[in-house]
Amino acid sequence: MTTPATTTILLLLSLALFSASLSLMMADMSIIEYDNNHQSKSRTDEEIMNIYKKWMVENGKVYNGIDEFEKRFEIFKDNLVFIDAHNSENRTYKVGLNVFSDLTDEEYRSYYLGLKYDGDVQSVQSEPDSAVSPGEILPESVDWRTKGAVSPIRNQGQCGCCWAFSAIAAVESINKIVTGQLIDLSEQELVDCERASQGCKSGYIFTAFHFIIRNGGIDTEKDYPYREAKGTCNATKMKSKLVSIDGIKRVPSNNENSLKKAVAQQPISVGIEAYGKAFKNYVSGIFTGNCGTSIDHAVVVVGYGSEKGLDYWIVKNSWGTNWGERGYMRIKRNNVPGGRGEGKCGIAMQGTYPTKRGKAGVGDGVVSTA
Repeated sequence: MTTPATTTILLLLSLALFSASLSLMMADMSIIEYDNNHQSKSRTDEEIMNIYKKWMVENGKVYNGIDEFEKRFEIFKDNLVFIDAHNSENRTYKVGLNVFSDLTDEEYRSYYLGLKYDGDVQSVQSEPDSAVSPGEILPESVDWRTKGAVSPIRNQGQCGCCWAFSAIAAVESINKIVTGQLIDLSEQELVDCERASQGCKSGYIFTAFHFIIRNGGIDTEKDYPYREAKGTCNATKMKSKLVSIDGIKRVPSNNENSLKKAVAQQPISVGIEAYGKAFKNYVSGIFTGNCGTSIDHAVVVVGYGSEKGLDYWIVKNSWGTNWGERGYMRIKRNNVPGGRGEGKCGIAMQGTYPTKRGKAGVGDGVVSTA
């Protein structure tokens, strides 16, 4: 007959053994390898559990008790089935395990997708020069990262403030293009102080830009650091107006050619639909998967190009470097021949960008002015 003390000792020993097994796996924490022809239904339970434990270590996952551990394992297994099935086919992109692999699609949506479609954007002046004239020649490819005009990838965590990360990234880029200085700016100031949005619950790119203009500038990330939660607005730090912008313009809607011309000038904030297993589990390649046009996530288009006859946009995300191509995604461009239409995942529906007076400091793009 076991006593409560004996039960406690056995439980502690089990936890210690599990912790030791995880520590041993730390010796090889490179990318988890998959056989693309090895579908999950043929994997043994032991194999899947070993992959799960290794993934937990790699992503710093710790669960509150055995029930949560087992619940997350079943969700993980479901995602792995999808990954194996997808990668067994010849596609333009790959999916794989990442930080979202223990989340259901609905959990992923509620934690990470926080952009609201903003009808007021349509009232913002569109840039007349964004229309591509007959015979006008645009660069075959653009990558603002190579010009030093894109700040490092950041991680919004489980706070649906993608709108703030998109807006800040666009402001950082135009400031670099005009002044030659790439300064990390504060998303937290927008999350705390921009009243039209709802912090970690949802928000608008346009109102984020408008806040920076109305305030006369925005503080740095170093002075007003990100906390992955909405807090009380720091009125003192709001007075630190290190970087300013002069105006806001939008790209004419539903025209990928206009978006291309705008991106040739500077990185552009856009909204996309990011819901679904394919997008959630993306790891590399040119995304051509299923997605609609119900915009729910804010990103920044930092370039475009082509590979093996397939055109793509270069998209900067805010989910850390362990998602996608080191934090970036390439998504199909010219979704409809001729460049008309909403674009893949609605990427051409709602493009907006900040303007700043001055001369270009880097690159060959034409800097827009207010």
